[in-house]
Amino acid sequence: MDDALRELEHVDERQAKIVVMRFFAGMTEDETADVLGISVSTVKREWRMARAWLYKELSYGSAKGPSPRS
Repeated sequence: MDDALRELEHVDERQAKIVVMRFFAGMTEDETADVLGISVSTVKREWRMARAWLYKELSYGSAKGPSPRS
C-alpha cells in the first residue's frame, strides 16, 4: 500500500493527499475540501478516481506481473 500511495503521489499529488486525509486521517469530504481549498464535488470525484487507481495498482501492479490488458 505504501508503494502504491507513493506512486499515486507522483501521478497526482492532490489525489494522494485526499487518500491520506480520507482513509488514514478519517476526515470527512467537507473537512478535506476545506483543508485543500477545493469543492466537495472535487473531493468526491478525486477520491473516487484515486480509489480506482489504487485498486488497479494493488491488484495488477508491477510487483504482481503484467496487467490483464498485456
